[in-house]
Amino acid sequence: MAHKQVLFRSAAREKILRGATHLAEAVRVTLGPRSKSVLIEKKWGAPIVCNDGVTIAKEFDLKDPEENLGARMLRQAAEKTGDMVGDGTSTSTILAHAMFADGVRNVVAGASAIDIKRGLDRATKRAVETLKQISRPVSTRREKEQVATISAHNDPLIGELIGEAMEKVGGEGVITVEESKT
Repeated sequence: MAHKQVLFRSAAREKILRGATHLAEAVRVTLGPRSKSVLIEKKWGAPIVCNDGVTIAKEFDLKDPEENLGARMLRQAAEKTGDMVGDGTSTSTILAHAMFADGVRNVVAGASAIDIKRGLDRATKRAVETLKQISRPVSTRREKEQVATISAHNDPLIGELIGEAMEKVGGEGVITVEESKT
């Protein structure tokens, strides 16, 4: 029978936070104008080079089971973001880590975890309202190309191809990109 270890309070928080931090650091390098790719060793098959937060998170596996819980928590944030909006998984991973790390820091300092959760809920609601107020639709082909170029790590050729495809399928269309087998 498998041995189960039960940790409480500070020991549990520290290990879970350590695992989340390991994943966040691996994903962090994929953000920004000077982003880098991450080389991932697979259990079988060839290693992969990627700069996608959710792909890194899915392949991330720590030997320590408690630390792995922290990484799995951030993986859920990345997967949910990918499922809901299709992009932004690295950013959501880093934001989730920051919220968790600050939450742990505040709980250790004596704050109520329930009060922190309520505060996060209020802040989330306010952030969504603000984003809705300041956002604007992307309507021209040029704007679509610009967004696609940024998502393609500033590759204008990819941005142009995606912009053209978006014009063809329309606002409700779906574009699927698959890796060629040849």
